[in-house]
Amino acid sequence: MKKIISTLFVAVTLMFAGVQSAQAQFGWGVKGGLNLQKADFENATANLNPENFTGFFIGPMAEFTIPIIGLGVDGALLYSQSGMSFTDLDGADETLKSHSIEIPVNLKYSIGLGSLASVYAAAGPQFAFALSQDEWKNDLKNYKSKPFKKSQLSLNLGVGVKLFSHLQAGVTYNIPLGDTADFEDFDYTDTTGTLWKLGTAKNKTWKVNVAYIF
Repeated sequence: MKKIISTLFVAVTLMFAGVQSAQAQFGWGVKGGLNLQKADFENATANLNPENFTGFFIGPMAEFTIPIIGLGVDGALLYSQSGMSFTDLDGADETLKSHSIEIPVNLKYSIGLGSLASVYAAAGPQFAFALSQDEWKNDLKNYKSKPFKKSQLSLNLGVGVKLFSHLQAGVTYNIPLGDTADFEDFDYTDTTGTLWKLGTAKNKTWKVNVAYIF
């Protein structure tokens, strides 16, 4: 994954180096959409039965494009609500939410379908920094903690369409390059001496997004 991110950064740098000669176009706009997530628990001996969680994101974005060769890069500053839902050791349904700032930077390649539309493929790193998160209390241990990581590096892979040079719609799969949350503080030994490990979790995230470029 580190090699992929390094390659993307090199490609972005080379693209900016050719901006002046290729008469690149610049635009800015607003981007928003849904986070469709499901947690994948690792190293857990307890069956936590993860369920689907739906959050949202919204914020400003900017885009550089080189129309002649179809290459471009976009970036955004997004306020994002994410989280996970699962069944805890008490058998109760739990939903934990995290609020963060996400900064995706994507290299984008577009293929025109005429003067009114084009399709694109995009890939790049995403940096996330937590603003706040729900505190989870484990009644079996009388312990409270905030399990979500304070920062997260991930990789975006997406496809979409551009319409009328202003409207964009796409779907992105976000791959975390590390743990999304750590539940190891909640490991519990019951009255029979059985150790229940909750381990760590990674969020599998599909992002459905819409953007308008002014």
